[in-house]
Parts: sequence; C-alpha cells; structure tokens
Amino acid sequence: MRAPALLLLLLLLLLLLARAERRSADPSPAPPRVNVSLDAAPAARWLPVLRLFDPGLVRAAVARIMGDRVPKWVLGVIGKLVAEMESFLPQPFTEEIRGISDFLNLSLADGLLINLAYEASAFCTSVVAQDSRGHIYHGRNLDYPFGDLLRKLTVDVQFLKNGQIAFTGTTFIGYVGLWTGQSPHKFTVSGDERDKGWWWENAIAALFQGHSPVSWLIRTTLSESEDFEASVYKLAKTPLIADAYYIVGGTAPREGVVITRNRGGPADIWPLDPLNGAWFRVETNYDHWKPVPQTDDRRTPAIKALNATGQANLSLEAVFQVLSVVPVYNNLTVYTTVMSAATPDKYMTRIRNPS
Repeated sequence: MRAPALLLLLLLLLLLLARAERRSADPSPAPPRVNVSLDAAPAARWLPVLRLFDPGLVRAAVARIMGDRVPKWVLGVIGKLVAEMESFLPQPFTEEIRGISDFLNLSLADGLLINLAYEASAFCTSVVAQDSRGHIYHGRNLDYPFGDLLRKLTVDVQFLKNGQIAFTGTTFIGYVGLWTGQSPHKFTVSGDERDKGWWWENAIAALFQGHSPVSWLIRTTLSESEDFEASVYKLAKTPLIADAYYIVGGTAPREGVVITRNRGGPADIWPLDPLNGAWFRVETNYDHWKPVPQTDDRRTPAIKALNATGQANLSLEAVFQVLSVVPVYNNLTVYTTVMSAATPDKYMTRIRNPS
C-alpha cells in the first residue's frame, strides 16, 4: 500500500506545482525598463536604448505606419520644408529625432513624420480616481493599430538628470513624445486623442505657428512643472497642434482632473469632486458632456466597473482590473499603465494581447 500511496502523493504534488506555475505565468508581461540620460546630448541620448532593439523591426514599423497613416501630400510638404521647420520646432525633440533617424538610416523628414503619425491615431481610455482615504490613482489603456509591431517596441523609460529619476514614461522606440508619464511625488499624466477632423491640415499649420505636439507637451510638463497645479496650468494653456484630452493626477485629495483641449486653450476643466460623490473621472476619446457613439462605448463599462469596485476598495490593482474589462480592454489595446505619483515606485505597465 505504501508504494501506491507515495506515488499518489507525488502525483498530487506535481499537479499542485503545475497549477502554481500556471498562476505565476503573467499573461500580460512587463515591457523593458530603460534609462535615457537627459545630461547626454539630445542627438545621442536615445542611442543606448536603440542598440537594444532590432533596427529592421523599427524601420518596418516606421514604413508600415507611415504608409497607412501619413497622406501623400503631407510627405511632399514635410520633405520640402523640413529644413525651414527646424528653426521653430521645439527642442530638444527635433535633435533627438535627428539622432534616432541617423541611427536608423532615415531622413529627418521621415523621423518627424513618424512622430506626428503616432499623434494622429491614439485611441485610449484614462481613469483618475480617489479612494476613501484621499489617495489618488491613475490608469490608462493605449489602443493603437499595428499592435503586432508596437508591442515589441513598447518601453518604460526612466529619464535621468544627474543620475536621478526626473520622470518616467511609457512610449515606443523611435517616438520621443509621451502619452503616459509620472513625475515622482508630484503628478501623473495621460493623453487621449480628441479627433475633430482635418487632423493633418490643422496640425501642419499649427506646427508652422510653433505649437507643440500633444505628446511633446506631456513630456515637457513632466520635466518642468513643479506640482499638480502647475502641470494643469501648463497642459491647459500651451498651444497645441491638435485637440486632445489630458488626464492629470496629483498626490493630495481632490487632485485629479480631465482637461479637454482645443488647439488654442482649454475647452473644459473637469475635476474630481469626491465630497459630492464624484470620486473618479473616466475619459475615452469623446467629450464627457456628450453621449459616446454606440459603436465605441468604452465609457459606460469603465464607469460600471468603478462603481462595482467601490471607493473604499480602490487600489492600483483595482484600476488595472477596471481597464481589463471588455471593451475597455480590446483587440487594439497595446499596453495598460497604472500609477500613483505619491508612490512612484509602483508605476506599472503591462503589454496587452501579447502574441
């Protein structure tokens, strides 16, 4: 009887180990976390990161996205005028794009255009919320076509000044802007597209007026703004090349807001109001005061999931689960990030729909 009993015990242990391994296998892996030193020259600061990736994969992504997203007339205009544009495009971004383009054997015009192409097509869901103890949590899904390529190029970047983390963000290799980021112990930001039509026409005209791309302003704000209030002011007032939504979270109670942007300034400021029951805000890609299209209603499921969670049970993990509810989480979701500026070490990104 002993031998069968021992065999049975061994089989049970093997089954338990197999189940534990399945549970520990994360279906949503973390992207690489890399450092970019802001003390290095702009044209050189991305090179150590670029060397970690296959240049052919990056060039394939550039070719595919530009072929699908950039109109032919834009290719002609930028190709002819890029030299003139250099004088008024914001720095250090243009020099960073030049360094990346040289490394990948791309023209500066193509490097600039791929960065603009990402600006034109970012579909997203963002949540900022306050728990019953006054802690602020922030999460976002970034939905984008070409996920088969972009999931392989997604990185969490720690931007360093004097060897210390100045701010953190999530982006794609070759893209110098940030749609998601955190300034430690200060604030968090995510951006969502607000498409009002004629995107390329308006964006090119605004570039020649010295306006900032949407994602470049997020990075500039993370680098320069000293606190939540200063970040909200900068994100609300700085002229942009396109309409957008900025979602901002701070470190103190009630420090959460959705900024609806026109190119010239704010169209609406929608703050948290927890004393009156508004302990969260959800923003997708539509004005919050208008109904969403029935064909793209990510707002209602997110709101239902937050209400089901409850303010007392809110946490970064809970926000991640809200952002994992279908169709908030969908086939185009490239990554999910959750963050809280008060606890910057808990900044977490996960690749979704990994192949």
